[in-house]
Amino acid sequence: MDFLFNINAQFYIAAYLVGGIPFGLLLARFFAGVNVKESGSKSIGATNVLRVVKESNPALAKKLGAATLLLDALKGIAVLLAAMFAGMPESTLWGVAVLAVIGHCFSPYLWFEGGKGIATGMGVLMVMLPLETLVGIVVWAVMAKTLKISSISSLTGVIALLVASFFIHPEMAHAPVVIITIILFYKHIPNIVRLVKGEEKAVV
Repeated sequence: MDFLFNINAQFYIAAYLVGGIPFGLLLARFFAGVNVKESGSKSIGATNVLRVVKESNPALAKKLGAATLLLDALKGIAVLLAAMFAGMPESTLWGVAVLAVIGHCFSPYLWFEGGKGIATGMGVLMVMLPLETLVGIVVWAVMAKTLKISSISSLTGVIALLVASFFIHPEMAHAPVVIITIILFYKHIPNIVRLVKGEEKAVV
């Protein structure tokens, strides 16, 4: 158990545990009295919070969706900034970033189920790769405005960010970004299947 006294391990554990906090589930249950794990896509992310709460309270749905998006992004950012303040090396920071995303997608509080990871992923990548993340957000915004399908917009933005990282920072080790991308695509497999079948619904 000596590894628990290692500061790197402490930040890794914190990243996973904080990343796993299901803000969407908590907000929807507390303020709207609904369980997003039992409705819609059964995801704990902002899109499903918006979709499920909208059925009973459209005005509240927008607020809770926005709050979920913000909190899911901030939870990864918070641990990263703490690690930076503690003087952790870049390798540790990348470990924290990846584990925050893993925590959200495979939450220890939800029997290792969780959300799709887009907000948390974009949050940590905004800290680590701000220019690339800005590219991803712009692509996401354009796709969301034109197609209005959350999964396509999100995944296109992620791909744009990954590709941009090879151009803007060709010298860096891209493995952490690739790992995060793979996790996000893995969590979107049901959406990808629905897209192929033409069953994926737009968010209106």
